[in-house]
Amino acid sequence: MKQLLLFLLPIFALCSSGQDAKPVDFYAELVEAAKARTEAQVRYDPAYVVLKYPGGDVPADTGVCTDVVIRTYRALGIDLQKLVHEDMRANFSKYPKNWGLSRPDKNIDHRRVPNLQKFFERKGASLTISKKIADYQPGDLVAWDLNNKSLWHIGVVVGPDQFVHNIGAGPVLETGIDSWKIVGHYRFKPAGWEPVAKNSAIE
Repeated sequence: MKQLLLFLLPIFALCSSGQDAKPVDFYAELVEAAKARTEAQVRYDPAYVVLKYPGGDVPADTGVCTDVVIRTYRALGIDLQKLVHEDMRANFSKYPKNWGLSRPDKNIDHRRVPNLQKFFERKGASLTISKKIADYQPGDLVAWDLNNKSLWHIGVVVGPDQFVHNIGAGPVLETGIDSWKIVGHYRFKPAGWEPVAKNSAIE
C-alpha cells in the first residue's frame, strides 16, 4: 500500500498543479480593463503634473486620452510610464522632437500620443492603417489626428467598431473607429507578461 501511495503522489501533484488551467488571454484582459475605465469619473485635464516614478499617475479624477491607455495597461500590471521612460532614455533620438526637449521627462513623456505611438511601434506591432473596420481587433490601439493638423488622440479597441477613449468628457465607450483620420494602429503585449491578481493591480 505504501509503495502504491508513493507511486500515485506524483500523479496527484501533476493533476493539482494547474497545468490544465485555461491560459489567460492577454487581449481579453486588456479589453475588460479598458471597459472598466468607463466606470471612472474623470475630468479632462491636460495639465503637467510632477509624478512619482515608477508607478506615477495624475489624480484619479483627472486625465486625458493617453491616461485611458496608461491606466488600462496598469490594471494588468504594466507600467507604461517606466517602459516609455526607459526606452526614451536609451533611444531618445528615435522619439519625436515636437516639444523642444533635450532629454526625457518621466512626468509627461508617456502621456503624449506621439511618444506612445513610437513606443508601440518599437516594442509592439505597428499594424496596417486599414479602411476595413473589421481589421481593428479587440485589444488594438488606434491613434487619430482629430483635425488633420496634428491634434493627436488615442484609444483602445474593445469590440467590433467599438473603442474606449477620453475625448473630453471622461473615459467612454463609443463606436466609429473611422470617425477621424487614423494615423496609427498598434498591438502591444510585453514579453514575458504574467497575469496579476485582480486585487493587486495599481489603481
